[in-house]
Parts: sequence; structure tokens; C-alpha cells
Amino acid sequence: MSKNKKYKVLVSGGGTGGHIFPAIAIANGLRDRLKSDVDILFVGAKGRMEMEKVPLAGFDIVGLWISGIQRSLTFKNLLVPFKLMSSLLKARKIVKSFQPDVVIGTGGYASGPLLKAASSKSVPTLILEQNSYPGMTNKWLGKTVSKICTAYEGMDIYFPKEKIVLTGSPVRKMIREMKTPKEDARKFFELEKDRFTLLIVGGSQGAMNMNIAIATQMEKLLASGIQILWQTGKPSVALARKSTVNSKYRNRVKIKDFIQEMDKAYAAANLIVSRAGAIAIAEIVEVNKPAIFVPLPSAAEDHQTHNAQALAEKNAALLIPEKEVEEKLTDTVVRFMKDESIGKRMCENIQQFSHGNATDKIVDEVIKLIGK
Repeated sequence: MSKNKKYKVLVSGGGTGGHIFPAIAIANGLRDRLKSDVDILFVGAKGRMEMEKVPLAGFDIVGLWISGIQRSLTFKNLLVPFKLMSSLLKARKIVKSFQPDVVIGTGGYASGPLLKAASSKSVPTLILEQNSYPGMTNKWLGKTVSKICTAYEGMDIYFPKEKIVLTGSPVRKMIREMKTPKEDARKFFELEKDRFTLLIVGGSQGAMNMNIAIATQMEKLLASGIQILWQTGKPSVALARKSTVNSKYRNRVKIKDFIQEMDKAYAAANLIVSRAGAIAIAEIVEVNKPAIFVPLPSAAEDHQTHNAQALAEKNAALLIPEKEVEEKLTDTVVRFMKDESIGKRMCENIQQFSHGNATDKIVDEVIKLIGK
């Protein structure tokens, strides 16, 4: 690699936090490594959350007119072919004008046209597939891209084996460098320092049904002797508060619509109940905590269930389907509280899903492609 050249990188990933935040982590990793010798431009889908989150992270972004096929019969589906053609044409113009040295996709609608356009111009391309079952866009791109970074083994049943590099999923720096002691973390959230603590976390696509099921169990959960830190998401805050307002244990549950200090939340927890998106799993693996995963049933290709099953099959976590939360959650949590060996065994087993600093490994692969 020449020391004088300024390398140009296009990055696309969006629709959900599971695509956007890894893309931002990779972009930041490239900036850290290449300093001022890299120029990064994001490409997203107009109207999706990346158009807000990426500029907040300090990067420029352009939008494509694109969306996915709706599962229900709707007029919007008639527009999909026109949106795809429009996005392919605009993606080609972006590639031609920006002249990238490499193009990176982390999933989401916009990454499809962009990486297809780049591949057709023989620009090196890399995709990140964080789930154990790949999304439709990455499946489509797998045959033409240069390199495929994955978070799970055995992905050669979906992608060409020679292109695959097992890197893991990028994790936020504050999670990787989690330094807050458990006692300080509990004090931060006004929790009792010695009581068994359950952390409940939804995902960027919402956890309303999961929260409804948990709300029906709240009194029973608290009566078991635990305390709870509950990130509900804004739509479920009122529901969560209503479920505890008449409880004599209400001081033992802390309800937050959003937790900025997730490093502290993880540090405070003995056990985590979470959706099973790629980011959630990567962070729980990183902090090495026992977890009960409640996959979002409506996630694309039901990838959250596939993710959770990959860990559950290795006794690295438990999986409770959303429809069974009301029936099984309390008894499962009590079992964890009474038998510490269950959690310890899971923490030992979950380590096999840790791949070190995934961001650095992905940046290494990007730089190899630029070097070519």
C-alpha cells in the first residue's frame, strides 16, 4: 500500500441497528488504522434509521430509493422492482464518481445494489454476515463478492468456502473495555448490591410482545427474591410501569426506555434476558454472561431463532420462544438463581463463540483487499 495515496471506502449497512452499528464500528476501525489516509462514504436506504445514525457518528451518507418486499399483500410491493432498478442505476453512478478502492456491506437493502455495482466494475468487495442463517441480501451477494466475514462456523453451506473468514461480530468499544465493577454498576442504577439481578433487554426492531409476556410475570418474578433492570424501549414503558405500580416489590425493578450505559448494565447483571439479534449475542458473548434468548419471531428469515439455537445447542445459552415466555420465564430464572452451576457452565461454553476483536480482524481483511 502506497503511503501517499488516500484510500476511498464505500460502506453500506442499514435498516436495523444490527446492520448499522457494525458498519460504523468497521468505519471507525479503518479511520483508527489509516488515520487521514482514508475517505469513507456511507450508502443507505432513504427513510431508514441509517440516514440519522450515520451522520451522528461523523460520516457522510447518501441514500438510495429502496425497500424490501413486504410479507403482507400491499401496493408497496408493486414498487419494489422500480426501486431496485433506480437503486442499481444510482449505485453505479456512486461507484463511478467516488472511485472506491473497496466496498463493504453489512446487510440491509441498500448494500445489495451497491456491492453488485462495485463487483461489476471489479472493485474489491467484502460483506459481513453476523447471523448463523444469512439474510436475503447477503445470500444474493455471496457469489460475486471478494470476501465474506462471518460470526459462526459452518457458513460454507451458504457461501463459497474459499471466500469465508471467521472474524466474529464487531462489538462497541465500551463493551469490549467494560471496566465498571459489579457493585459500582448496581449503585449507578440504584440497585441493591448483593441481590440476584436480572437484566431484560429488547432489540432495535422492538420487543413489545416479549415485554407484554414479561409484564404478566413481573409480580411472580419479583416475589422470587430477585431485582430487575428492564430496558423496555419507548413503546413499552407505560406497560412496564403499570405492571409494577401496585407491587410491594416495586422498588426492586428499575425501568428504562433506553440504557445508554450498557457496559454498566451488563456488569450489574447475574443473568440476561434478551432478543437474539447479532449485536445482542456478540455483546453477551463479549461480557461472558449467562443468557436466556427470546428471539423476535418476525425477524427476517427467522434469523434470531437460528442465532439462539446455535448457542443453545452448545449449552452456551437458553432459548425460550416468545409464545412460551409467560409459562416458562419465572421458573427458569429461579432455577438459575438457586443453582449457580447452570450459569457458570454456560459462561464456560459461551467462550467458544468468542473470536477476539472482530473489528480489527475485519479491518485486516479490508486492508488486504485494498493492498491488492
